[in-house]
Amino acid sequence: MGEALYAGIMTDTGSFRHPSTSRNVHLIIAELLNAHIDLASVHRRIYDSHSEIRLRFLGYILKDKLTVKREFNTAYISVTQQELRDYDSKTGDTEGLVNYALSIEGIVFAAIFIDRGSAVKISFRSVGDFSVSDFSRSHFEGGGHHNASGGVSHQSLDATVERFLGLLPTYQAQLVSTPAVPVAVAPPMA
Repeated sequence: MGEALYAGIMTDTGSFRHPSTSRNVHLIIAELLNAHIDLASVHRRIYDSHSEIRLRFLGYILKDKLTVKREFNTAYISVTQQELRDYDSKTGDTEGLVNYALSIEGIVFAAIFIDRGSAVKISFRSVGDFSVSDFSRSHFEGGGHHNASGGVSHQSLDATVERFLGLLPTYQAQLVSTPAVPVAVAPPMA
């Protein structure tokens, strides 16, 4: 039970790096350590147990699917249903990919668009004052936290990405005035 609690806290806090990670979180972890949980084993099972094809998928995404729009301090990734099939993608294989886009120096706003057939699922991330929750709520039926949110589109993947790109000029002043804070990348597709 202690290892399950630790795994949940570790992943929910971004390995203890999110601003919401409080002193109390660390005190709870200290209690779990007193219960002799195996931190290394938990970490290995979550972050170091990927299949070869999953890592090849990550390489493909970073090499061929990552787009950077420097004039908006924005980066995004779009993934088609066919690409998911080509890499035998399983539930969770796309989790965390958006963080790679956000980890690029100078990037303030990142998004990933995933064509799930019935809808395009979207994850947004940001640093600093730019609220992806407000952005998602206003334009993509979503919401979430200030710097991490999700949304959905019932248009095609291409139309969704075009809509997103069309919105960026409206937010350009905010995006270029927000200082980019370095973001540590989570281990591959956690």
